[in-house]
Amino acid sequence: MEELIRDFLRQKSFAVVGSFRNETKYAYQILKTLKNKGYEAYPVNPRLKEVEGLPCYPTIKDIPVVCDVVNIVTPPRITERIVRECKEKGVKRVWLQPGAESQEAIKFCEDNGIKVIHSICVMMEGVKKQKEEEGGRR
Repeated sequence: MEELIRDFLRQKSFAVVGSFRNETKYAYQILKTLKNKGYEAYPVNPRLKEVEGLPCYPTIKDIPVVCDVVNIVTPPRITERIVRECKEKGVKRVWLQPGAESQEAIKFCEDNGIKVIHSICVMMEGVKKQKEEEGGRR
């Protein structure tokens, strides 16, 4: 799992699918953190036009590029639809935030050659990996 997490965090572009109604929402916090760390960040929500100064896309399919990673912060029933969109778009990595995962979504990813991380928070892992790397450079 450690190597898989490192692989995901080495990528350049992340789509974040979820609610961005206010800054306390996990999707908003994840998007802002990824953007501030220099990743290309693409918010996805059908009800919004812009988040954090970035254009917000209604679906994964509407993003003009194929993102390296799609980070999903939605209820499991919505996650199951989104992982199918990821396959159609050609996405190779999906990170299901705690609470977004379902066995159906995980199995769909595994059955369709999509690398999947679930039950682990990208923000916690990202911060942990960054601290490990900084500690190793001293």
